[in-house]
Amino acid sequence: MKHIQSLQDERAIWLFMSVIMGGLVVLAHSFFQNYLYMPPCEQCVYIRFSMSVMAIGGLIAAINPKKVILKLAGYIFGFYGAITGIMYCLRLNAVHIAVHAGNPFGVKGCSSFPTFPFNLPLDSWLPGLFKPTGDCGFDNPLVPDGVSLSSIQAWFVDLYANGWYLLPSLEFMNMAIACLIVYAIAIILLGVMFFSWIIRLKK
Repeated sequence: MKHIQSLQDERAIWLFMSVIMGGLVVLAHSFFQNYLYMPPCEQCVYIRFSMSVMAIGGLIAAINPKKVILKLAGYIFGFYGAITGIMYCLRLNAVHIAVHAGNPFGVKGCSSFPTFPFNLPLDSWLPGLFKPTGDCGFDNPLVPDGVSLSSIQAWFVDLYANGWYLLPSLEFMNMAIACLIVYAIAIILLGVMFFSWIIRLKK
């Protein structure tokens, strides 16, 4: 417990959260969206938003983790991002299941006009990152006509032809579940850190 209490006073753990969450957003945008032509859906951009919130929270806390106000901001951003992220993942997974089961009535919560928390117009500010251009439940590559793919691109496009899976060849674990696990791990770690911090404050 003492190790956890001291760990959260160091920049490394907060920067780690920021790098992981920010890195996942960059990976989704740069590799899957731009390189493999896998357009994000509404729930996908919400997931990007929640990960970005966690990344920002990590950066704020990392300024000086020993300052209560900065650490508290890191926890607030972290918990908020993880909790909302879990909600988005569950919604996306429900749509994914409905779509692949051929149930059109189960496809809800997918629009081309996202409504971000606090009415932030992120799709206008950063359309490349936060504007949904795909359909929920369908995350396979959509290569535009006339585009010439490199051999590596073609290999990856073929690999993900049936959609995003952690193990594409086995269609094991879709993106919603993979992200859900990331959020679950994050919220457990944040919870342990926060609990240990409260214990120390009470001493």
